Amino acid sequence: MDKTRLSSKGQIVIPKSVREAHGWEEGTELTVENTSEGVLLKSNSRSPFPKTTIDEVLGCANYKGPRRSLKDMKRGIYEAMRERWERKSK
Repeated sequence: MDKTRLSSKGQIVIPKSVREAHGWEEGTELTVENTSEGVLLKSNSRSPFPKTTIDEVLGCANYKGPRRSLKDMKRGIYEAMRERWERKSK
């Protein structure tokens, strides 16, 4: 069993082993419940999705070619909108 101490500001440090066991990282929001046996901490940031990196997300686009700039993407969006408008206008 891990121990911690209450600071003069009313703060505690949750032991690393407990944080790791629950997957709590810096910035994790916790709900504090007062119970008859003490205090219960619950994480508010449970995500149904595993953590991913930008490379993993971009990889799902399946694009094989040169990198595109923001200007290229805006141009492509504009052209697609123009073509759609022209089809609807006919």
